[in-house]
Amino acid sequence: MRVAIAGAGAVGRSIAGELLENGHEVLLVDKAPTAISVERVPQAGVAARRRLRDHLLDEAALQRCNVVIAATGDDKVNLVVSLLAKTEYGVPRVVARVNNPKNEWLFNEAWGVDVAVSTPRLMSALVEEAVSVGDLVRLLRFSHGDANLVELTLPPESAVAGTSVGDVDWPQDTSLVTIIRGSRVLTPSAEETLEAGDELLFVAAQAREEQLEDLLQVRRETS
Repeated sequence: MRVAIAGAGAVGRSIAGELLENGHEVLLVDKAPTAISVERVPQAGVAARRRLRDHLLDEAALQRCNVVIAATGDDKVNLVVSLLAKTEYGVPRVVARVNNPKNEWLFNEAWGVDVAVSTPRLMSALVEEAVSVGDLVRLLRFSHGDANLVELTLPPESAVAGTSVGDVDWPQDTSLVTIIRGSRVLTPSAEETLEAGDELLFVAAQAREEQLEDLLQVRRETS
Protein backbone atom coordinates (compact mmCIF):
# COMPACT_ATOMS: atom_id res chain seq x y z
CA MET A 1 0.00 0.00 0.00
CA ARG A 2 1.31 3.46 -0.90
CA VAL A 3 0.75 6.07 1.83
CA ALA A 4 1.56 9.78 1.76
CA ILE A 5 1.86 11.57 5.10
CA ALA A 6 1.53 15.37 5.14
CA GLY A 7 3.49 16.65 8.12
CA ALA A 8 6.92 15.30 9.06
CA GLY A 9 6.86 16.25 12.70
CA ALA A 10 7.00 13.78 15.57
CA VAL A 11 3.50 12.46 14.80
CA GLY A 12 4.08 12.06 11.07
CA ARG A 13 7.45 10.37 11.55
CA SER A 14 6.01 7.98 14.13
CA ILE A 15 3.19 6.98 11.78
CA ALA A 16 5.70 6.53 8.95
CA GLY A 17 7.87 4.27 11.09
CA GLU A 18 4.93 2.04 12.02
CA LEU A 19 3.74 1.76 8.42
CA LEU A 20 7.23 0.98 7.14
CA GLU A 21 7.59 -1.81 9.70
CA ASN A 22 4.35 -3.25 8.33
CA GLY A 23 5.76 -3.32 4.80
CA HIS A 24 4.02 -0.30 3.28
CA GLU A 25 5.51 2.28 0.91
CA VAL A 26 5.60 5.67 2.66
CA LEU A 27 6.19 9.20 1.42
CA LEU A 28 6.66 12.05 3.91
CA VAL A 29 5.53 15.47 2.70
CA ASP A 30 6.35 18.74 4.47
CA LYS A 31 6.53 22.44 3.61
CA ALA A 32 9.84 22.87 5.47
CA PRO A 33 12.80 20.81 4.20
CA THR A 34 14.50 20.99 7.61
CA ALA A 35 11.45 19.47 9.30
CA ILE A 36 12.07 16.06 7.78
CA SER A 37 14.64 14.11 9.75
CA VAL A 38 15.41 11.53 7.09
CA GLU A 39 17.72 9.62 9.39
CA ARG A 40 14.74 8.93 11.69
CA VAL A 41 12.80 7.19 8.89
CA PRO A 42 15.46 6.31 6.30
CA GLN A 43 13.18 4.04 4.26
CA ALA A 44 10.55 6.71 3.68
CA GLY A 45 10.44 8.82 0.54
CA VAL A 46 10.63 12.58 1.08
CA ALA A 47 9.01 15.56 -0.62
CA ALA A 48 9.61 19.05 0.75
CA ARG A 49 9.14 22.61 -0.41
CA ARG A 50 8.63 25.91 1.32
CA ARG A 51 4.88 25.95 0.71
CA LEU A 52 2.60 22.95 1.02
CA ARG A 53 0.56 23.62 -2.12
CA ASP A 54 -0.46 21.93 -5.34
CA HIS A 55 3.02 21.73 -6.83
CA LEU A 56 4.30 19.84 -3.80
CA LEU A 57 1.31 17.50 -3.85
CA ASP A 58 1.92 16.94 -7.56
CA GLU A 59 5.51 16.02 -6.77
CA ALA A 60 4.24 13.56 -4.17
CA ALA A 61 2.07 11.93 -6.89
CA LEU A 62 -0.91 11.65 -4.59
CA GLN A 63 -2.98 10.18 -7.42
CA ARG A 64 -0.92 6.99 -6.99
CA CYS A 65 -1.54 6.78 -3.25
CA ASN A 66 -3.99 4.43 -1.61
CA VAL A 67 -4.12 6.53 1.56
CA VAL A 68 -3.24 10.11 2.48
CA ILE A 69 -2.72 11.05 6.13
CA ALA A 70 -2.94 14.75 6.99
CA ALA A 71 -0.89 14.84 10.17
CA THR A 72 0.39 18.40 10.51
CA GLY A 73 -0.03 20.46 13.66
CA ASP A 74 -2.28 22.94 11.85
CA ASP A 75 -5.94 22.02 11.40
CA LYS A 76 -6.35 24.43 8.47
CA VAL A 77 -3.53 22.71 6.58
CA ASN A 78 -4.93 19.27 7.37
CA LEU A 79 -8.33 20.27 5.99
CA VAL A 80 -6.88 21.70 2.78
CA VAL A 81 -4.67 18.63 2.23
CA SER A 82 -7.66 16.33 2.83
CA LEU A 83 -9.89 18.22 0.41
CA LEU A 84 -7.23 18.31 -2.33
CA ALA A 85 -6.32 14.65 -1.83
CA LYS A 86 -9.94 13.56 -2.24
CA THR A 87 -11.22 15.97 -4.90
CA GLU A 88 -8.15 16.75 -7.01
CA TYR A 89 -6.19 13.52 -6.75
CA GLY A 90 -8.94 10.95 -6.16
CA VAL A 91 -7.28 9.31 -3.14
CA PRO A 92 -9.56 6.47 -1.92
CA ARG A 93 -8.90 6.93 1.79
CA VAL A 94 -8.06 10.14 3.67
CA VAL A 95 -7.23 10.21 7.38
CA ALA A 96 -6.84 13.57 9.13
CA ARG A 97 -5.42 14.61 12.47
CA VAL A 98 -7.53 17.01 14.55
CA ASN A 99 -5.41 19.17 16.85
CA ASN A 100 -8.14 21.31 18.38
CA PRO A 101 -11.29 19.43 19.45
CA LYS A 102 -13.33 22.57 18.69
CA ASN A 103 -12.55 22.03 15.00
CA GLU A 104 -13.63 18.40 14.94
CA TRP A 105 -17.02 19.21 13.37
CA LEU A 106 -15.23 20.43 10.23
CA PHE A 107 -13.44 17.14 9.58
CA ASN A 108 -16.13 15.42 7.59
CA GLU A 109 -16.93 14.13 4.12
CA ALA A 110 -17.46 17.65 2.79
CA TRP A 111 -13.76 18.31 3.41
CA GLY A 112 -12.68 14.96 1.99
CA VAL A 113 -12.04 13.34 5.37
CA ASP A 114 -12.90 9.65 5.72
CA VAL A 115 -11.56 9.24 9.26
CA ALA A 116 -10.81 12.06 11.71
CA VAL A 117 -8.49 11.32 14.62
CA SER A 118 -8.64 13.81 17.47
CA THR A 119 -5.62 13.23 19.70
CA PRO A 120 -7.05 15.05 22.76
CA ARG A 121 -10.39 13.28 22.41
CA LEU A 122 -8.71 9.91 21.87
CA MET A 123 -6.55 10.32 24.97
CA SER A 124 -9.53 11.27 27.12
CA ALA A 125 -11.51 8.35 25.68
CA LEU A 126 -8.72 5.92 26.53
CA VAL A 127 -8.66 7.25 30.10
CA GLU A 128 -12.43 6.81 30.34
CA GLU A 129 -12.19 3.33 28.83
CA ALA A 130 -9.61 2.31 31.42
CA VAL A 131 -11.66 3.39 34.44
CA SER A 132 -15.32 3.13 33.44
CA VAL A 133 -17.62 0.12 33.63
CA GLY A 134 -21.13 0.32 32.20
CA ASP A 135 -20.58 3.64 30.41
CA LEU A 136 -20.36 3.93 26.65
CA VAL A 137 -17.04 5.45 25.55
CA ARG A 138 -16.60 6.90 22.06
CA LEU A 139 -13.17 5.91 20.73
CA LEU A 140 -13.25 7.00 17.09
CA ARG A 141 -15.55 8.89 14.74
CA PHE A 142 -16.07 7.80 11.13
CA SER A 143 -17.17 10.53 8.73
CA HIS A 144 -19.20 8.28 6.43
CA GLY A 145 -22.63 7.42 7.76
CA ASP A 146 -22.14 9.40 10.99
CA ALA A 147 -20.90 6.25 12.73
CA ASN A 148 -18.57 5.88 15.71
CA LEU A 149 -16.39 3.17 17.19
CA VAL A 150 -17.61 2.84 20.78
CA GLU A 151 -16.71 0.64 23.73
CA LEU A 152 -18.49 -0.52 26.85
CA THR A 153 -17.31 -2.82 29.62
CA LEU A 154 -20.25 -4.98 30.62
CA PRO A 155 -21.12 -4.43 34.31
CA PRO A 156 -21.82 -7.46 36.55
CA GLU A 157 -25.55 -6.71 36.76
CA SER A 158 -26.05 -5.91 33.08
CA ALA A 159 -29.37 -6.90 31.59
CA VAL A 160 -27.61 -8.89 28.85
CA ALA A 161 -24.97 -10.67 30.96
CA GLY A 162 -25.44 -14.41 30.48
CA THR A 163 -27.34 -13.88 27.22
CA SER A 164 -26.22 -15.17 23.83
CA VAL A 165 -25.25 -12.52 21.29
CA GLY A 166 -27.91 -13.78 18.87
CA ASP A 167 -30.64 -13.43 21.50
CA VAL A 168 -30.00 -9.75 22.19
CA ASP A 169 -32.30 -7.28 20.46
CA TRP A 170 -29.56 -4.94 19.28
CA PRO A 171 -30.56 -1.43 18.18
CA GLN A 172 -30.76 -0.69 14.48
CA ASP A 173 -27.56 0.68 12.88
CA THR A 174 -25.25 -0.94 15.44
CA SER A 175 -22.82 -3.81 14.98
CA LEU A 176 -20.92 -5.71 17.65
CA VAL A 177 -17.42 -6.00 16.20
CA THR A 178 -15.31 -7.64 18.91
CA ILE A 179 -15.53 -9.04 22.42
CA ILE A 180 -12.37 -8.65 24.52
CA ARG A 181 -12.38 -11.12 27.39
CA GLY A 182 -9.21 -11.00 29.45
CA SER A 183 -6.35 -11.72 27.05
CA ARG A 184 -8.69 -13.17 24.40
CA VAL A 185 -10.14 -11.36 21.39
CA LEU A 186 -13.36 -13.07 20.34
CA THR A 187 -15.32 -12.85 17.11
CA PRO A 188 -18.93 -12.41 18.26
CA SER A 189 -20.90 -15.39 16.95
CA ALA A 190 -24.62 -15.71 17.62
CA GLU A 191 -23.92 -18.52 20.11
CA GLU A 192 -21.32 -16.61 22.14
CA THR A 193 -22.55 -15.84 25.66
CA LEU A 194 -21.88 -12.35 26.99
CA GLU A 195 -20.15 -12.24 30.37
CA ALA A 196 -19.73 -9.54 32.99
CA GLY A 197 -16.42 -7.75 32.46
CA ASP A 198 -16.44 -8.27 28.68
CA GLU A 199 -15.19 -5.26 26.73
CA LEU A 200 -17.58 -4.85 23.81
CA LEU A 201 -16.57 -2.85 20.74
CA PHE A 202 -19.31 -1.60 18.44
CA VAL A 203 -19.62 0.44 15.29
CA ALA A 204 -22.78 2.40 15.91
CA ALA A 205 -24.69 5.34 14.49
CA GLN A 206 -24.41 8.27 16.84
CA ALA A 207 -28.19 8.49 17.13
CA ARG A 208 -28.25 4.92 18.51
CA GLU A 209 -25.58 5.31 21.19
CA GLU A 210 -27.94 6.21 24.02
CA GLN A 211 -30.25 3.31 23.12
CA LEU A 212 -27.28 0.93 23.04
CA GLU A 213 -26.03 2.11 26.42
CA ASP A 214 -29.49 1.68 27.96
CA LEU A 215 -29.67 -1.87 26.59
CA LEU A 216 -26.36 -2.87 28.17
CA GLN A 217 -26.88 -1.13 31.49
CA VAL A 218 -27.67 -2.67 34.85
CA ARG A 219 -30.91 -4.61 34.80
CA ARG A 220 -33.77 -2.84 36.51
CA GLU A 221 -35.78 -4.61 39.19
CA THR A 222 -39.47 -5.00 38.43
CA SER A 223 -42.07 -4.67 41.17
